[in-house]
Amino acid sequence: MNHRNSTDVSEFLLRGFPSPPEVQRLLFPLFLSIYLLTLLGNVTIILLIRSDMQLLQSPMYFLLSHLALADLGFTSTTIPKALDNLLSQKKTISYRGCLAQMYFYMSFGNSDSFLLASMAYDRYVAICCPLRYSAMMSRNRCLLLAAVSWIVPIIHSLLYTLLMSRIDFCDSGEIPHFFCDIYPVLDVSCSDTSIIETLLVTEGVVEILGPFVLIIISYAFIFYTVMKIPSAVGKRKAFSTCGSHICVVVLFYGTVSWVYFKPHSKNSDHKDTAAAVMYTMVTPMLNPFIYSLRNSEMKAAMKRVVKQHFPLIS
Repeated sequence: MNHRNSTDVSEFLLRGFPSPPEVQRLLFPLFLSIYLLTLLGNVTIILLIRSDMQLLQSPMYFLLSHLALADLGFTSTTIPKALDNLLSQKKTISYRGCLAQMYFYMSFGNSDSFLLASMAYDRYVAICCPLRYSAMMSRNRCLLLAAVSWIVPIIHSLLYTLLMSRIDFCDSGEIPHFFCDIYPVLDVSCSDTSIIETLLVTEGVVEILGPFVLIIISYAFIFYTVMKIPSAVGKRKAFSTCGSHICVVVLFYGTVSWVYFKPHSKNSDHKDTAAAVMYTMVTPMLNPFIYSLRNSEMKAAMKRVVKQHFPLIS
């Protein structure tokens, strides 16, 4: 098979969405609306938490502000290029742009996963160890959790990007996806990718499953503790503090597991693309609305900030 070294590849063709042109024209305003709502929601969450000292001093909301930042980076890595390709119908991405997109996509996506696990740990401490909460979730501990949630994915993503930069690609260079995800890029490689695939099955899966397992363990302890509360009101109050986080976890891991935790096939189908749209676009858009609509503390903080900065409106 004829192939060129990856350093000679100038661009890839992103096959994008397997739908007729008239349907793709409808996707542009839809995805643009999703992106604008994502920017609005997550920027609002970040500014609100950073503007309100009561929220900023709370470990849960400190971590939530980092989650919103990760969601901003996650969507900004994929959606703008998808919008550009839908509008221009060119559907290409440069070789360096593809590697950069892959790096930031993996970095922000894995940060999402680690931050969700950190927030689950926070809920575990709050419900199962309330008397030790201040000590166990100190400012230094929160900073450590946030730092790990950013640094580990950065190193992990850099490893994969460096490995991907050393493989060869086929002349066609047609990626069966709307962005440079690692599996679709491997599909157009002409090199021996066994090392990368082995890492994906071992180290890569562990990095995704590790935080998820920690979330499951945290909620197992939470459920056990809550069930020992005698009053139904107390149980509802305890579960209500976890409701928003559980919704976000189900949305994120439900769609990610569909794509990454099943046998890999070189023939990407409509369901994989739909699942990718869910976790790269829809979930980051819904996260801030889930937290703001279900959370009385967020609503109260919004009123305080509005009253402080816009007294005439309040």
